[in-house]
Amino acid sequence: MLFIPAIDLKDGNCVRLRQGRMEETTVFSNSPVDMAQQWVDEGARRLHLVDLNGAFAGKPVNGAVIEAIAQRFPDTPVQIGGGIRDIATVEAYLNAGVQYCIIGTKAVEDPVFIGELCQKFPEHIIVGIDAKNGMVATEGWAEVSSVSAIHLAKQFEEAGVSAIVYTDIARDGMMQGVNIEATVELASRISIPVIASGGMTNQDDVQAVCAVESTGIMGAILGRSIYEGTINLAKAQRYADGLLANGLGA
Repeated sequence: MLFIPAIDLKDGNCVRLRQGRMEETTVFSNSPVDMAQQWVDEGARRLHLVDLNGAFAGKPVNGAVIEAIAQRFPDTPVQIGGGIRDIATVEAYLNAGVQYCIIGTKAVEDPVFIGELCQKFPEHIIVGIDAKNGMVATEGWAEVSSVSAIHLAKQFEEAGVSAIVYTDIARDGMMQGVNIEATVELASRISIPVIASGGMTNQDDVQAVCAVESTGIMGAILGRSIYEGTINLAKAQRYADGLLANGLGA
């Protein structure tokens, strides 16, 4: 189980939003590269970056910061989402040292595009499924579609994506606990790995996610909890590693 720190980028700063609302922003650092350094020093084995401006603009906005982080930590895989809507953007990110590109809105709007990406960039494409009450949300969570999260996940499993990042937007940034049931249901219906996101709050959530790793949940993204100190990243990863070492993990 990987615990993956989130670095959400808005106007060049590291921030957190509540339920994806840009007007409800808390700035945690004006140096995202230094923030990434802190998480790497605490044992992060992957970094989750989100270009929040890009998600709303439909194109990269914080690309320079993202490239700086990828170049600074070449041995730590970086996954990036937000505003990735064309092949050229994916290619530019991968050339800059990013390992995985997360496609969200564009995946819902143009499923064929995902198949093209998976063929051109195998093992580098992740689909981000943001859902509310089981239905997919798009446009930076501003719109809720009529597509179910499970249906979309199955569709993109067939297309060849490497993993699904599943976010319960009703809980994201709200410190209300991860939606274990919905995440397990999704993971159990597909064979590709699922990364849980949204609502991770405390050590109880760490233990709860680790307990269901065998369902196909390979990691969990930590956001507001690590910035406000209710989860310690290093401690969470040590806990997961200890379960694996003792034969209690997946």
